[in-house]
Amino acid sequence: MTGICDKCGLPKEICACQTIEKETSRKLQIYTTKKRFNKLVTIVEGLEGEELKKVGKELKHALACGGTAKDGMIILQGSHIADVVNRLVKMGYPRELINFA
Repeated sequence: MTGICDKCGLPKEICACQTIEKETSRKLQIYTTKKRFNKLVTIVEGLEGEELKKVGKELKHALACGGTAKDGMIILQGSHIADVVNRLVKMGYPRELINFA
């Protein structure tokens, strides 16, 4: 047995808490800015807590870039707006909740 979900009390195999959370979460903002030495970074805002760290790790791995996930933001080295949007949609976030510039 894999365990019981803390939120709904169902077995984790059939729990839909994460899917529901992604669909009802607040909007995600994705944009680029210049940091030290005129280097571009891609910033993702709108995630919190454990989800922030998990998505940050997944994005860094998928895009083969460095970065960090702290203070409510994921900062990725380089310009990756289109790739980040596509990866977030594959992770289950609705495209309507993703704003990018």
